Amino acid sequence: MNQPFLFHGQDAFWVEQIPDALRVTVAIKAELAVEHLYIRCEPDNEEELIAMKPGDRKNRLRYWHGELPLNHDKDLTAYCFKLLTRNQQWWLSGSGVTERVPGREFHFKFNRCHQPPDWFSQQVFYQIFPDRFNNGDPSISVRAGEYCLKGSERPTVVKDWGEPVAGHGSSGASEFYGGDLRGIENKLDYLEQLGVTALYLNPIFKAPSNHKYDTTDYLTIDPHLGTNEQFAVMVNKLHQRGMRIILDAVFNHTSVDHSWFDKYQRNDSMQRKGAFGHPDSPYRHYYQFDGDSDTYISWKGIDSLPKLNFSNPEVQNFIYAGDEAVIKHWLKPPYTIDGWRFDVIHMLGEGVGAKNNAHYVQAFRQAAKSVNPNSFVLGEHFFEASSWLQGEQEDGAMNYYGFGHPVRAFLAGQDISYHPCQIDAATFAQWLDEARSKIPWLNQLSQLNQLDSHDTARFLTLLNNDQALMQQALIMLFAYVGTPCLYYGTEVALEGGQDPDCRRCFPWERVEANHPMLGFVQQLIAVRKEEAALQTGSFQWLHALGRQLAFARSFGDDRVICVLNADKQPVSLDLPVWQLGIEAGQADDLLAGDNLIVRSGMLTINLLAKEGKLLKLAAK
Repeated sequence: MNQPFLFHGQDAFWVEQIPDALRVTVAIKAELAVEHLYIRCEPDNEEELIAMKPGDRKNRLRYWHGELPLNHDKDLTAYCFKLLTRNQQWWLSGSGVTERVPGREFHFKFNRCHQPPDWFSQQVFYQIFPDRFNNGDPSISVRAGEYCLKGSERPTVVKDWGEPVAGHGSSGASEFYGGDLRGIENKLDYLEQLGVTALYLNPIFKAPSNHKYDTTDYLTIDPHLGTNEQFAVMVNKLHQRGMRIILDAVFNHTSVDHSWFDKYQRNDSMQRKGAFGHPDSPYRHYYQFDGDSDTYISWKGIDSLPKLNFSNPEVQNFIYAGDEAVIKHWLKPPYTIDGWRFDVIHMLGEGVGAKNNAHYVQAFRQAAKSVNPNSFVLGEHFFEASSWLQGEQEDGAMNYYGFGHPVRAFLAGQDISYHPCQIDAATFAQWLDEARSKIPWLNQLSQLNQLDSHDTARFLTLLNNDQALMQQALIMLFAYVGTPCLYYGTEVALEGGQDPDCRRCFPWERVEANHPMLGFVQQLIAVRKEEAALQTGSFQWLHALGRQLAFARSFGDDRVICVLNADKQPVSLDLPVWQLGIEAGQADDLLAGDNLIVRSGMLTINLLAKEGKLLKLAAK
């Protein structure tokens, strides 16, 4: 049975908050014989159907309006729509149009109390792995054999910039190239010219490894990266440029070399003994030991990363609860960072597993917001994060599940475990819709979308260095719902296999040679920053079949269409832009400068093999 056209966006045109209620709008093809259209909600955990009224007609569309009450017993209000024709019913939810009532997880959602700061969705983020970005001060670089990462094992290895990265089985975590904070600061002009507006830094606190997910001091910048004072100056310079910065926080576990744990007895000068080997240590219950033994709980069984015990009030006070807690410390002057990215936030808790995890994530949020209500709380989740993204816990997540996984499957034919995964555009669209529908709209806009990161193979490498497909992936990154984040070097086509090979040194010679990808990325960033529709606009599919897809982002009269042809053959597509309320008009190619004409509500687009376009649509 052919589905009727029903659409409900979630930006300000479609959803307006009024006292204790939401005023919502739905668009329906005007010729559809509608007998009733209802808003379905559950104000008292019981179904209520609220009749909507028809409003203005625009070309082929009729707009219907209604109001639903905001829940008072909970922060989240969920709703969907029920349409009745003479002998059929249809339902509209965040996952699309169906013939039966959708499950609550797919209903549209609005959190009246907890919403992310609106600055986040306006950013273009850039992730930096500090040791591999740029060496600005060789005098503080790690020396060969300066110390060992694991007792007397894994001595530090110094490599020349650009030398191949070793694997985890050898010196992967103990080799250093010399990147530092001065190196980042020296490249702020470059980043600003690229169009970047915000930085996300992998951990910079004192730690023995190059990746620094094994913290030994949460209050001190690693001396091989710089100083606390230098960091404060750098943040100030970023803010003067109108840029933001988010730091990586590793609170689930520490290094075995942290003074609280001190597995290798390296902190002899301390009056208090570390927890390892000392059942009477004042830090013993900072961790989770099996009685008086030396057996302890560690992150994923990796014995160099002992898990913190969050049921201990002293740990709570140090990390988030105390006035001088770490989370608050770096949000305050002189540092005033703009937010935190919390590493493996879903795994921390009490005892084995993540008991009471939601409580601690909420506490982290409250601690950050108590210092700066506009600070951003970002969680790392490699898989689905819906339950953490309802508003009261995280503002957004690293969107592996809702963006990275499906894009990888559609364009690279692999899942996140590097197993074969071939999906067509229809399945791709369904995956994206399902992931989006599970969380409130403002949290959708605040998802951090990435093609790759320090934990994954470079996307270009997954594509076997196919530059045309990489350009399509980048178009998707900057056009899709959420906030785009480039992993350093992507703009100059930096390659790299699985972690740690994805952490290669930045090839600055490619910038000097003006690599072709650089200009393309600059162009995409400029378009993203110019078009309000790409930052906060509603999302609407126009085509998803085979290896081709097209969707629109709309914010008021600002409309941008993204079209991708991932096939090896050219194709012609007829897009029903009448569904956007446009019968006649023009579509300007924002990347190539061409223009197309809209006739009778349709836009015909000819695409070359593996070609993507961004089109700005204007009605006549």
